Amino acid sequence: MKADKQTLLRQHRQRKRFALLLALIALIALALAGLAWLLPLLALLGWVLNEAFFSDHLFYSPSQDYRYDLHAAVRLPVQLANGRLHLNAPIEPDVDTWLLAIQVRGSWFSRWRDPLVRIYTADSQGTPNQQTQDARSDQQTFERGSFGLRYLNLSDFRAELAAGQLQLSGLHCTFEQDAVLYGFRNADYRRKRTLILAPHADDAELAAFGFYQSSAETSIVTVTVGELEADAYQAFGLAPAQAAELKARLRVWDSQAIPQWAGIPAERCFQLGYFCLQLRAMQQAPEQSFGSRVAPLQDVRPFRRRNSQRLPADANGEPTWRNLVADLRALLETLQPEVVITPHPVIDPHSDHVACTAALNEAIQLSQWQPQYQLHYANHLHDNDRWPMGNAHDGVTLPPAVAALPVSGLWSLSLDRRQQIDKAMALAMMHDLQPRLPLKKRLRRLLQRGLAGRRWPAFGDSEFFRKAVRRHELFFVQPATGTAETGTAATETTAIAATTAAESGAV
Repeated sequence: MKADKQTLLRQHRQRKRFALLLALIALIALALAGLAWLLPLLALLGWVLNEAFFSDHLFYSPSQDYRYDLHAAVRLPVQLANGRLHLNAPIEPDVDTWLLAIQVRGSWFSRWRDPLVRIYTADSQGTPNQQTQDARSDQQTFERGSFGLRYLNLSDFRAELAAGQLQLSGLHCTFEQDAVLYGFRNADYRRKRTLILAPHADDAELAAFGFYQSSAETSIVTVTVGELEADAYQAFGLAPAQAAELKARLRVWDSQAIPQWAGIPAERCFQLGYFCLQLRAMQQAPEQSFGSRVAPLQDVRPFRRRNSQRLPADANGEPTWRNLVADLRALLETLQPEVVITPHPVIDPHSDHVACTAALNEAIQLSQWQPQYQLHYANHLHDNDRWPMGNAHDGVTLPPAVAALPVSGLWSLSLDRRQQIDKAMALAMMHDLQPRLPLKKRLRRLLQRGLAGRRWPAFGDSEFFRKAVRRHELFFVQPATGTAETGTAATETTAIAATTAAESGAV
Protein backbone atom coordinates (compact mmCIF):
# COMPACT_ATOMS: atom_id res chain seq x y z
CA MET A 1 0.00 0.00 0.00
CA LYS A 2 2.79 2.40 0.90
CA ALA A 3 4.57 1.71 -2.39
CA ASP A 4 1.37 2.24 -4.35
CA LYS A 5 0.70 5.51 -2.56
CA GLN A 6 4.22 6.81 -3.13
CA THR A 7 4.06 5.86 -6.83
CA LEU A 8 0.75 7.68 -7.26
CA LEU A 9 2.08 10.71 -5.37
CA ARG A 10 5.09 10.85 -7.72
CA GLN A 11 2.82 10.54 -10.74
CA HIS A 12 0.55 13.28 -9.38
CA ARG A 13 3.50 15.62 -8.87
CA GLN A 14 4.87 14.86 -12.33
CA ARG A 15 1.50 15.65 -13.91
CA LYS A 16 1.31 18.84 -11.87
CA ARG A 17 4.76 19.97 -13.04
CA PHE A 18 3.84 19.12 -16.63
CA ALA A 19 0.59 21.11 -16.34
CA LEU A 20 2.49 24.09 -14.91
CA LEU A 21 4.98 23.89 -17.78
CA LEU A 22 2.13 23.86 -20.32
CA ALA A 23 0.52 26.80 -18.51
CA LEU A 24 3.79 28.74 -18.69
CA ILE A 25 4.12 28.03 -22.42
CA ALA A 26 0.48 29.10 -22.95
CA LEU A 27 1.13 32.27 -20.95
CA ILE A 28 4.07 33.21 -23.15
CA ALA A 29 2.16 32.36 -26.35
CA LEU A 30 -0.90 34.39 -25.31
CA ALA A 31 1.25 37.33 -24.28
CA LEU A 32 3.06 37.31 -27.64
CA ALA A 33 -0.29 37.09 -29.44
CA GLY A 34 -1.72 40.02 -27.48
CA LEU A 35 -4.29 37.79 -25.74
CA ALA A 36 -3.03 38.02 -22.17
CA TRP A 37 -6.52 39.12 -21.09
CA LEU A 38 -7.60 35.46 -21.49
CA LEU A 39 -5.29 34.26 -18.75
CA PRO A 40 -7.54 35.11 -15.75
CA LEU A 41 -10.49 33.39 -17.42
CA LEU A 42 -8.45 30.27 -18.17
CA ALA A 43 -7.06 30.22 -14.63
CA LEU A 44 -10.59 30.47 -13.20
CA LEU A 45 -11.81 27.67 -15.47
CA GLY A 46 -8.90 25.45 -14.43
CA TRP A 47 -9.63 26.05 -10.75
CA VAL A 48 -13.34 25.28 -11.18
CA LEU A 49 -12.61 22.02 -13.02
CA ASN A 50 -10.06 20.97 -10.41
CA GLU A 51 -12.37 21.64 -7.46
CA ALA A 52 -15.38 19.99 -9.08
CA PHE A 53 -13.78 16.88 -10.55
CA PHE A 54 -10.18 16.33 -9.46
CA SER A 55 -9.97 17.26 -5.76
CA ASP A 56 -10.61 13.81 -4.26
CA HIS A 57 -7.67 12.32 -2.38
CA LEU A 58 -7.29 8.88 -3.94
CA PHE A 59 -3.90 7.24 -3.43
CA TYR A 60 -4.48 4.12 -5.51
CA SER A 61 -5.65 3.50 -9.03
CA PRO A 62 -9.46 3.07 -9.29
CA SER A 63 -8.84 0.48 -12.03
CA GLN A 64 -7.38 -1.91 -9.43
CA ASP A 65 -9.31 -4.86 -7.99
CA TYR A 66 -10.20 -4.89 -4.30
CA ARG A 67 -8.05 -7.76 -3.01
CA TYR A 68 -10.02 -9.33 -0.18
CA ASP A 69 -9.52 -12.97 0.77
CA LEU A 70 -12.95 -13.67 2.27
CA HIS A 71 -13.20 -16.79 4.42
CA ALA A 72 -16.98 -16.83 4.21
CA ALA A 73 -19.36 -19.43 5.56
CA VAL A 74 -21.09 -19.59 2.18
CA ARG A 75 -19.77 -18.95 -1.33
CA LEU A 76 -22.27 -19.09 -4.20
CA PRO A 77 -21.51 -18.39 -7.88
CA VAL A 78 -24.39 -16.33 -9.31
CA GLN A 79 -25.33 -14.75 -12.62
CA LEU A 80 -26.68 -11.33 -13.52
CA ALA A 81 -29.00 -11.47 -16.54
CA ASN A 82 -30.26 -8.01 -17.51
CA GLY A 83 -29.48 -6.95 -13.97
CA ARG A 84 -31.56 -9.73 -12.37
CA LEU A 85 -29.64 -11.76 -9.78
CA HIS A 86 -30.01 -15.52 -10.40
CA LEU A 87 -28.82 -17.98 -7.74
CA ASN A 88 -27.82 -21.54 -8.57
CA ALA A 89 -28.77 -22.78 -5.08
CA PRO A 90 -31.07 -21.60 -2.28
CA ILE A 91 -29.54 -19.28 0.29
CA GLU A 92 -29.18 -20.40 3.88
CA PRO A 93 -31.59 -18.60 6.23
CA ASP A 94 -29.17 -18.32 9.15
CA VAL A 95 -26.66 -16.29 7.13
CA ASP A 96 -27.14 -12.63 8.06
CA THR A 97 -24.46 -10.77 6.06
CA TRP A 98 -24.29 -11.07 2.26
CA LEU A 99 -21.72 -9.48 -0.05
CA LEU A 100 -21.80 -9.64 -3.84
CA ALA A 101 -18.43 -9.58 -5.59
CA ILE A 102 -18.90 -8.04 -9.05
CA GLN A 103 -16.64 -6.79 -11.81
CA VAL A 104 -17.53 -3.12 -12.25
CA ARG A 105 -16.72 -1.33 -15.50
CA GLY A 106 -17.00 2.42 -15.23
CA SER A 107 -18.10 4.30 -18.33
CA TRP A 108 -16.19 7.24 -19.74
CA PHE A 109 -18.67 9.46 -17.90
CA SER A 110 -17.73 7.82 -14.58
CA ARG A 111 -14.56 9.91 -14.58
CA TRP A 112 -16.80 12.95 -14.08
CA ARG A 113 -19.73 11.52 -12.12
CA ASP A 114 -19.65 8.95 -9.32
CA PRO A 115 -20.59 5.47 -10.61
CA LEU A 116 -23.19 3.69 -8.52
CA VAL A 117 -25.27 0.52 -8.45
CA ARG A 118 -28.99 0.71 -7.63
CA ILE A 119 -30.42 -2.28 -5.74
CA TYR A 120 -34.16 -2.84 -5.70
CA THR A 121 -36.96 -5.39 -5.68
CA ALA A 122 -38.41 -6.53 -9.00
CA ASP A 123 -41.44 -8.63 -9.92
CA SER A 124 -41.25 -11.85 -11.92
CA GLN A 125 -40.85 -9.89 -15.18
CA GLY A 126 -38.00 -7.80 -13.77
CA THR A 127 -40.10 -4.66 -13.38
CA PRO A 128 -39.34 -2.52 -10.29
CA ASN A 129 -41.94 -3.06 -7.58
CA GLN A 130 -43.09 0.51 -6.94
CA GLN A 131 -45.02 -0.43 -3.79
CA THR A 132 -41.84 -1.40 -1.98
CA GLN A 133 -39.40 0.82 -3.81
CA ASP A 134 -38.87 3.43 -1.07
CA ALA A 135 -38.35 0.96 1.76
CA ARG A 136 -36.69 -1.85 -0.21
CA SER A 137 -34.17 -0.08 -2.39
CA ASP A 138 -30.61 1.09 -1.95
CA GLN A 139 -27.74 2.54 -3.91
CA GLN A 140 -24.03 1.99 -3.35
CA THR A 141 -21.32 4.15 -4.88
CA PHE A 142 -17.74 3.51 -6.01
CA GLU A 143 -14.76 5.65 -6.96
CA ARG A 144 -14.82 7.69 -10.14
CA GLY A 145 -13.29 5.69 -12.95
CA SER A 146 -13.83 2.37 -11.13
CA PHE A 147 -12.84 -0.63 -13.21
CA GLY A 148 -12.37 -3.87 -11.30
CA LEU A 149 -13.61 -6.15 -8.53
CA ARG A 150 -15.92 -4.47 -6.01
CA TYR A 151 -18.25 -5.68 -3.23
CA LEU A 152 -21.91 -4.74 -2.81
CA ASN A 153 -23.59 -5.09 0.58
CA LEU A 154 -26.82 -7.07 0.08
CA SER A 155 -27.45 -7.87 3.75
CA ASP A 156 -30.76 -5.99 3.79
CA PHE A 157 -32.14 -8.05 0.91
CA ARG A 158 -32.08 -11.61 2.25
CA ALA A 159 -35.77 -12.19 1.51
CA GLU A 160 -35.41 -10.85 -2.03
CA LEU A 161 -32.33 -13.01 -2.60
CA ALA A 162 -34.24 -16.09 -1.47
CA ALA A 163 -37.23 -15.21 -3.71
CA GLY A 164 -35.10 -14.37 -6.75
CA GLN A 165 -36.50 -10.84 -6.86
CA LEU A 166 -33.35 -8.73 -6.58
CA GLN A 167 -32.49 -6.38 -9.43
CA LEU A 168 -29.33 -4.33 -9.98
CA SER A 169 -28.83 -1.43 -12.35
CA GLY A 170 -25.73 0.66 -12.90
CA LEU A 171 -25.43 4.40 -13.33
CA HIS A 172 -22.24 5.42 -15.18
CA CYS A 173 -21.09 1.81 -14.94
CA THR A 174 -21.87 -1.73 -16.07
CA PHE A 175 -21.00 -5.07 -14.50
CA GLU A 176 -20.18 -8.50 -15.79
CA GLN A 177 -22.69 -11.35 -15.81
CA ASP A 178 -20.73 -13.71 -13.54
CA ALA A 179 -20.51 -12.78 -9.87
CA VAL A 180 -19.95 -14.43 -6.48
CA LEU A 181 -22.16 -14.14 -3.41
CA TYR A 182 -20.42 -14.43 -0.03
CA GLY A 183 -22.37 -15.10 3.15
CA PHE A 184 -21.32 -14.79 6.81
CA ARG A 185 -23.02 -16.21 9.90
CA ASN A 186 -22.94 -14.11 13.06
CA ALA A 187 -24.41 -14.07 16.51
CA ASP A 188 -26.39 -10.96 17.38
CA TYR A 189 -23.52 -9.27 19.16
CA ARG A 190 -25.87 -6.63 20.56
CA ARG A 191 -27.21 -9.27 22.96
CA LYS A 192 -23.76 -9.75 24.51
CA ARG A 193 -21.84 -7.62 27.01
CA THR A 194 -19.76 -5.24 24.91
CA LEU A 195 -16.90 -2.80 25.38
CA ILE A 196 -16.41 -0.18 22.65
CA LEU A 197 -12.91 1.31 22.52
CA ALA A 198 -12.90 4.83 21.09
CA PRO A 199 -9.52 6.53 20.53
CA HIS A 200 -11.26 9.93 20.51
CA ALA A 201 -14.65 11.33 21.42
CA ASP A 202 -17.00 10.65 18.46
CA ASP A 203 -15.24 7.46 17.26
CA ALA A 204 -17.77 5.25 19.07
CA GLU A 205 -20.64 7.24 17.57
CA LEU A 206 -19.21 7.26 14.04
CA ALA A 207 -18.60 3.52 14.02
CA ALA A 208 -21.20 1.99 16.31
CA PHE A 209 -23.96 4.36 17.47
CA GLY A 210 -26.65 2.12 15.98
CA PHE A 211 -25.01 -0.85 17.66
CA TYR A 212 -24.90 0.58 21.15
CA GLN A 213 -28.31 2.28 20.88
CA SER A 214 -29.89 -1.16 20.44
CA SER A 215 -27.51 -3.15 22.64
CA ALA A 216 -28.32 -4.93 25.87
CA GLU A 217 -25.22 -3.91 27.86
CA THR A 218 -22.48 -1.77 26.34
CA SER A 219 -19.67 0.22 27.97
CA ILE A 220 -17.74 2.92 26.09
CA VAL A 221 -14.09 3.66 26.84
CA THR A 222 -12.59 6.80 25.27
CA VAL A 223 -8.80 6.89 25.39
CA THR A 224 -7.75 10.48 24.55
CA VAL A 225 -9.04 13.95 25.39
CA GLY A 226 -8.89 15.37 21.84
CA GLU A 227 -7.08 18.61 22.61
CA LEU A 228 -5.42 19.21 19.22
CA GLU A 229 -6.62 21.59 16.47
CA ALA A 230 -8.22 24.06 18.89
CA ASP A 231 -7.78 27.13 16.66
CA ALA A 232 -11.52 27.89 16.66
CA TYR A 233 -11.48 28.43 20.43
CA GLN A 234 -8.77 31.07 20.16
CA ALA A 235 -11.50 33.34 18.78
CA PHE A 236 -12.71 33.60 22.39
CA GLY A 237 -9.53 35.51 23.23
CA LEU A 238 -7.74 32.42 24.54
CA ALA A 239 -4.07 31.62 24.13
CA PRO A 240 -3.34 28.42 22.14
CA ALA A 241 -2.70 26.37 25.28
CA GLN A 242 -5.87 27.66 26.94
CA ALA A 243 -7.89 26.87 23.81
CA ALA A 244 -6.48 23.32 23.76
CA GLU A 245 -7.38 22.82 27.43
CA LEU A 246 -10.93 24.07 26.82
CA LYS A 247 -11.34 21.78 23.82
CA ALA A 248 -10.08 18.85 25.89
CA ARG A 249 -12.66 19.49 28.61
CA LEU A 250 -15.44 19.80 26.05
CA ARG A 251 -14.54 16.58 24.26
CA VAL A 252 -14.19 14.71 27.54
CA TRP A 253 -17.73 15.85 28.36
CA ASP A 254 -18.92 14.79 24.90
CA SER A 255 -17.41 11.32 25.31
CA GLN A 256 -19.26 10.70 28.57
CA ALA A 257 -22.51 12.63 28.10
CA ILE A 258 -23.60 11.99 24.50
CA PRO A 259 -23.86 8.17 24.79
CA GLN A 260 -26.63 8.80 27.30
CA TRP A 261 -28.72 10.07 24.35
CA ALA A 262 -28.77 6.43 23.23
CA GLY A 263 -29.49 5.07 26.71
CA ILE A 264 -25.98 4.19 27.87
CA PRO A 265 -25.79 4.93 31.64
CA ALA A 266 -23.16 7.45 32.73
CA GLU A 267 -21.48 4.83 34.91
CA ARG A 268 -20.63 2.80 31.78
CA CYS A 269 -18.89 5.70 29.99
CA PHE A 270 -15.17 5.92 30.83
CA GLN A 271 -12.60 8.55 29.87
CA LEU A 272 -8.92 7.61 30.23
CA GLY A 273 -7.46 11.10 29.68
CA TYR A 274 -4.44 10.37 27.47
CA PHE A 275 -3.30 12.86 24.84
CA CYS A 276 -3.75 12.96 21.07
CA LEU A 277 -1.08 11.67 18.67
CA GLN A 278 1.06 10.54 21.59
CA LEU A 279 -0.04 6.92 21.82
CA ARG A 280 2.46 5.65 19.27
CA ALA A 281 5.32 7.35 21.11
CA MET A 282 4.02 5.86 24.37
CA GLN A 283 4.04 2.40 22.81
CA GLN A 284 7.66 2.80 21.71
CA ALA A 285 8.76 3.92 25.20
CA PRO A 286 6.33 2.19 27.58
CA GLU A 287 7.68 3.66 30.82
CA GLN A 288 8.00 7.26 29.60
CA SER A 289 5.32 9.92 30.12
CA PHE A 290 3.99 11.78 27.08
CA GLY A 291 1.94 14.86 27.86
CA SER A 292 0.06 17.04 25.42
CA ARG A 293 1.89 18.40 22.39
CA VAL A 294 0.10 21.75 22.52
CA ALA A 295 -0.66 22.51 26.17
CA PRO A 296 0.97 22.03 29.59
CA LEU A 297 -1.16 18.96 30.30
CA GLN A 298 0.85 16.14 31.86
CA ASP A 299 -1.67 14.40 34.14
CA VAL A 300 -4.57 12.20 33.05
CA ARG A 301 -6.47 12.42 36.35
CA PRO A 302 -8.29 15.77 35.83
CA PHE A 303 -10.11 14.22 32.86
CA ARG A 304 -11.24 11.12 34.79
CA ARG A 305 -13.33 12.75 37.49
CA ARG A 306 -16.64 11.40 36.16
CA ASN A 307 -15.46 7.80 35.87
CA SER A 308 -17.48 5.41 38.02
CA GLN A 309 -14.46 3.41 39.19
CA ARG A 310 -10.80 3.95 39.95
CA LEU A 311 -8.24 2.70 37.44
CA PRO A 312 -4.53 1.90 37.81
CA ALA A 313 -3.29 5.19 36.28
CA ASP A 314 -5.26 7.13 38.91
CA ALA A 315 -2.43 6.33 41.32
CA ASN A 316 0.13 8.61 39.62
CA GLY A 317 -1.68 10.20 36.65
CA GLU A 318 1.21 9.55 34.28
CA PRO A 319 0.37 9.24 30.55
CA THR A 320 2.45 6.12 29.88
CA TRP A 321 1.86 3.03 27.77
CA ARG A 322 2.23 0.87 30.86
CA ASN A 323 -0.60 2.77 32.55
CA LEU A 324 -2.82 2.60 29.44
CA VAL A 325 -2.47 -1.18 29.18
CA ALA A 326 -3.10 -1.53 32.92
CA ASP A 327 -6.24 0.64 32.64
CA LEU A 328 -7.61 -1.49 29.81
CA ARG A 329 -6.79 -4.71 31.64
CA ALA A 330 -8.64 -3.47 34.73
CA LEU A 331 -11.68 -2.54 32.63
CA LEU A 332 -11.69 -5.95 30.94
CA GLU A 333 -11.63 -7.73 34.27
CA THR A 334 -14.29 -5.48 35.82
CA LEU A 335 -16.72 -5.20 32.89
CA GLN A 336 -16.07 -8.72 31.55
CA PRO A 337 -17.15 -7.97 27.97
CA GLU A 338 -17.93 -10.85 25.66
CA VAL A 339 -17.38 -8.55 22.65
CA VAL A 340 -14.89 -5.73 22.20
CA ILE A 341 -15.26 -3.19 19.36
CA THR A 342 -12.05 -1.46 18.34
CA PRO A 343 -10.42 0.16 15.27
CA HIS A 344 -9.15 -2.10 12.50
CA PRO A 345 -5.33 -1.82 12.70
CA VAL A 346 -4.84 -2.28 8.94
CA ILE A 347 -7.75 -0.57 7.23
CA ASP A 348 -7.90 2.38 9.66
CA PRO A 349 -4.31 3.70 9.80
CA HIS A 350 -4.70 6.70 12.15
CA SER A 351 -1.78 6.30 14.56
CA ASP A 352 -3.96 6.69 17.67
CA HIS A 353 -6.41 4.11 16.33
CA VAL A 354 -3.67 1.58 15.56
CA ALA A 355 -2.11 2.10 19.00
CA CYS A 356 -5.45 1.75 20.82
CA THR A 357 -6.07 -1.66 19.29
CA ALA A 358 -2.48 -2.72 20.04
CA ALA A 359 -2.93 -1.66 23.68
CA LEU A 360 -6.20 -3.58 23.90
CA ASN A 361 -4.61 -6.74 22.48
CA GLU A 362 -1.78 -6.42 24.97
CA ALA A 363 -4.29 -6.00 27.79
CA ILE A 364 -6.25 -9.07 26.63
CA GLN A 365 -3.07 -11.15 26.71
CA LEU A 366 -2.43 -10.07 30.33
CA SER A 367 -6.02 -10.19 31.52
CA GLN A 368 -7.72 -12.94 33.48
CA TRP A 369 -10.88 -12.20 31.44
CA GLN A 370 -10.92 -13.18 27.77
CA PRO A 371 -13.58 -11.73 25.42
CA GLN A 372 -15.01 -14.00 22.75
CA TYR A 373 -14.98 -11.63 19.76
CA GLN A 374 -13.37 -8.51 18.41
CA LEU A 375 -15.35 -6.37 15.99
CA HIS A 376 -13.16 -3.97 14.02
CA TYR A 377 -14.30 -0.70 12.45
CA ALA A 378 -12.67 1.88 10.16
CA ASN A 379 -13.37 5.60 10.60
CA HIS A 380 -10.36 6.78 8.55
CA LEU A 381 -8.65 5.48 5.40
CA HIS A 382 -5.17 6.51 4.34
CA ASP A 383 -5.85 6.19 0.61
CA ASN A 384 -9.46 7.36 0.07
CA ASP A 385 -10.91 10.29 2.00
CA ARG A 386 -14.47 9.75 0.68
CA TRP A 387 -15.19 6.18 1.79
CA PRO A 388 -17.95 5.26 2.26
CA MET A 389 -18.64 6.89 -1.11
CA GLY A 390 -22.09 8.16 -2.00
CA ASN A 391 -24.74 9.97 0.01
CA ALA A 392 -26.01 9.85 3.56
CA HIS A 393 -28.54 7.03 4.11
CA ASP A 394 -26.98 4.92 1.31
CA GLY A 395 -25.59 1.43 1.88
CA VAL A 396 -21.94 0.81 2.80
CA THR A 397 -19.66 -1.24 0.54
CA LEU A 398 -16.39 -2.83 1.62
CA PRO A 399 -13.58 -0.26 1.84
CA PRO A 400 -10.82 -0.36 -0.77
CA ALA A 401 -8.12 -2.97 -0.19
CA VAL A 402 -5.52 -2.92 -2.96
CA ALA A 403 -3.07 -5.11 -1.05
CA ALA A 404 -4.06 -8.66 -0.12
CA LEU A 405 -6.24 -8.65 3.01
CA PRO A 406 -7.61 -11.88 4.52
CA VAL A 407 -10.95 -11.53 6.33
CA SER A 408 -12.34 -14.27 8.57
CA GLY A 409 -15.67 -12.62 9.33
CA LEU A 410 -17.92 -9.67 8.49
CA TRP A 411 -21.06 -8.37 10.13
CA SER A 412 -23.33 -5.72 8.60
CA LEU A 413 -25.74 -4.15 11.08
CA SER A 414 -28.75 -2.49 9.45
CA LEU A 415 -30.04 0.86 10.74
CA ASP A 416 -33.56 2.06 9.96
CA ARG A 417 -34.20 5.71 9.12
CA ARG A 418 -35.05 6.65 12.71
CA GLN A 419 -31.78 5.16 13.99
CA GLN A 420 -29.89 7.03 11.27
CA ILE A 421 -31.47 10.33 12.32
CA ASP A 422 -30.68 9.61 15.98
CA LYS A 423 -27.09 8.91 14.98
CA ALA A 424 -26.92 12.19 13.09
CA MET A 425 -28.20 14.05 16.14
CA ALA A 426 -25.59 12.39 18.36
CA LEU A 427 -22.87 13.52 15.96
CA ALA A 428 -24.37 17.02 15.87
CA MET A 429 -23.89 17.23 19.65
CA MET A 430 -20.14 16.64 19.27
CA HIS A 431 -18.27 19.92 19.62
CA ASP A 432 -15.58 18.77 17.19
CA LEU A 433 -18.12 18.28 14.37
CA GLN A 434 -19.89 21.62 14.78
CA PRO A 435 -17.57 24.26 13.19
CA ARG A 436 -18.45 25.53 9.72
CA LEU A 437 -16.33 24.57 6.75
CA PRO A 438 -13.64 26.99 5.53
CA LEU A 439 -14.67 29.14 2.57
CA LYS A 440 -12.60 27.08 0.11
CA LYS A 441 -14.37 23.85 1.05
CA ARG A 442 -17.79 25.54 0.93
CA LEU A 443 -17.04 26.73 -2.61
CA ARG A 444 -15.83 23.24 -3.54
CA ARG A 445 -19.09 21.73 -2.35
CA LEU A 446 -21.14 24.24 -4.32
CA LEU A 447 -19.20 23.40 -7.47
CA GLN A 448 -19.45 19.65 -6.89
CA ARG A 449 -23.17 19.94 -6.22
CA GLY A 450 -23.77 21.86 -9.43
CA LEU A 451 -21.31 20.18 -11.78
CA ALA A 452 -20.67 16.71 -10.35
CA GLY A 453 -24.10 16.00 -8.88
CA ARG A 454 -22.89 15.30 -5.35
CA ARG A 455 -25.14 15.83 -2.32
CA TRP A 456 -24.54 16.46 1.36
CA PRO A 457 -27.06 16.04 4.19
CA ALA A 458 -28.60 18.91 6.14
CA PHE A 459 -27.39 17.60 9.51
CA GLY A 460 -24.13 19.58 9.55
CA ASP A 461 -21.09 20.64 7.55
CA SER A 462 -18.69 17.91 8.68
CA GLU A 463 -17.99 15.24 6.07
CA PHE A 464 -18.71 12.64 8.75
CA PHE A 465 -22.44 13.38 8.51
CA ARG A 466 -22.31 12.03 4.96
CA LYS A 467 -19.93 9.17 5.68
CA ALA A 468 -21.33 7.86 8.98
CA VAL A 469 -25.11 8.36 8.76
CA ARG A 470 -25.69 5.28 6.64
CA ARG A 471 -27.90 2.28 6.14
CA HIS A 472 -25.21 -0.04 7.57
CA GLU A 473 -22.58 -0.18 10.28
CA LEU A 474 -19.90 -2.57 9.04
CA PHE A 475 -17.64 -4.62 11.33
CA PHE A 476 -14.79 -7.05 10.64
CA VAL A 477 -15.14 -10.01 13.01
CA GLN A 478 -12.48 -12.23 14.53
CA PRO A 479 -11.79 -14.17 17.74
CA ALA A 480 -10.79 -11.65 20.39
CA THR A 481 -7.59 -13.30 21.53
CA GLY A 482 -6.06 -13.31 18.05
CA THR A 483 -4.47 -10.50 16.13
CA ALA A 484 -6.12 -8.70 13.24
CA GLU A 485 -6.25 -10.17 9.75
CA THR A 486 -3.20 -8.36 8.59
CA GLY A 487 -2.07 -10.16 5.47
CA THR A 488 0.77 -8.52 3.58
CA ALA A 489 -0.65 -5.06 4.20
CA ALA A 490 -0.24 -4.89 7.96
CA THR A 491 3.38 -3.88 8.28
CA GLU A 492 3.23 -1.31 5.48
CA THR A 493 -0.03 0.23 6.69
CA THR A 494 1.05 0.44 10.31
CA ALA A 495 4.33 2.03 9.22
CA ILE A 496 2.58 4.86 7.41
CA ALA A 497 -0.13 5.35 10.03
CA ALA A 498 1.67 7.99 12.05
CA THR A 499 2.79 9.87 8.94
CA THR A 500 -0.73 9.84 7.54
CA ALA A 501 -2.27 11.10 10.76
CA ALA A 502 0.32 13.82 11.12
CA GLU A 503 -0.26 14.93 7.53
CA SER A 504 -4.03 15.01 7.95
CA GLY A 505 -4.06 16.36 11.48
CA ALA A 506 -7.32 14.50 12.01
CA VAL A 507 -8.17 13.34 15.48
